[in-house]
Amino acid sequence: MTAATVARDVVFTFSYETYADAVARGMMRPPDRILQTLMSSDEVGGLLVANPFRSLPGVAARRLSGRRAAALPPTPQQRLVTPVRLRRADPVGVPAIVRSYRRYDRWLRESASELGLVSPAVVTANPLVAAYCPFAWASAVTYFARDDWLSYAGRREYWPAYAAAYDQISEAEIGVAAVSAQIIERIRPRGPHVVVPNAIDPAEWAGPTPPAPTWLERIPQPRAIYVGTIDDRVDVEGLAVLASARPDLHIVLLGPAPEIGYVAALGAHPNVHVHPGVGRAEVVAALRNCQLSLLAHRRTDLTEAMSPLKVYEYLAAGLPVVSVDLPPVHGISERVLFVESTADTARRVDEALALGSASESERTAFLAENSWEARHRAVVDLVLRPPVLHRSEEFAHVV
Repeated sequence: MTAATVARDVVFTFSYETYADAVARGMMRPPDRILQTLMSSDEVGGLLVANPFRSLPGVAARRLSGRRAAALPPTPQQRLVTPVRLRRADPVGVPAIVRSYRRYDRWLRESASELGLVSPAVVTANPLVAAYCPFAWASAVTYFARDDWLSYAGRREYWPAYAAAYDQISEAEIGVAAVSAQIIERIRPRGPHVVVPNAIDPAEWAGPTPPAPTWLERIPQPRAIYVGTIDDRVDVEGLAVLASARPDLHIVLLGPAPEIGYVAALGAHPNVHVHPGVGRAEVVAALRNCQLSLLAHRRTDLTEAMSPLKVYEYLAAGLPVVSVDLPPVHGISERVLFVESTADTARRVDEALALGSASESERTAFLAENSWEARHRAVVDLVLRPPVLHRSEEFAHVV
């Protein structure tokens, strides 16, 4: 920031998780990283961080029990707030959702005023906040789109609200920063927009290879690893085909499994190893002690709009990647080998293993070119763009 630049006040809101959730997972997801950038930027003056709605009974119970959630570093210019309502979950139905987020807007406006923020810029990871909060008191609004919520099956009952939200975001010319061009195409924003793929923190991946975690050391080589939540994005049938076709290849699935039964069928394959999620340092150590990495996703509207963070981490670790052919993965690196489906992976395993680990110079260049710092310049420029006219309190397409 130059001497003539004036720092701007900012309001940041999460989608459906809280600041405490972000801290617990190591501030590793894209919205978490953006928040870290805003917290440390000298272009940002006051900063209000808002959790999503939480239930009043749940918040009261935690306070009575003495449990304390993670708090922002103490500073007079930064504050964390948690809006509450009777029920944590959003109502179903667009009119009810609009009314609810108008209340969220009032909560944010009052909190911003108490912190002394003046015409703050707003950036939110929640499309309902971006679309349905009037933000007449804000200088500009930006929606950060990490996923295409309109294709997320786990929130199917809210698809009509997301569809209306996308229309409102477009019509109101709200700024959009999305992790893939596919999300931009689905929202069709009329306002300023930018594609900002995922990235990595070079400091996490620099230096010599750390020792393998004890549990990983017990698994024979060659190891092919998948890191991430083990849910219905993962093609377990395709992995079973791979495990049968290549009994010499040990497949490691590292991450939380919300429904452990989902991968139960893989238990029949002795070369498949499912391990629960671990901390960031252990994720890095595990990746850097494998020989191959997998993007073993099903091809769906959701996965075709993702910018898979794990692919950047695989390449930061120096691993070759065998990936299902998804548009956002194209152009990342020549060390990514594509297959039509996970069931086809076996035919490219030998080719991938022959690539071996990237040289240290290759790895260092990839880290420098794909850092969060480099990516976030475009996001910060969009968030802190010159102020626009205040938004209307009304929404023409919802009643």
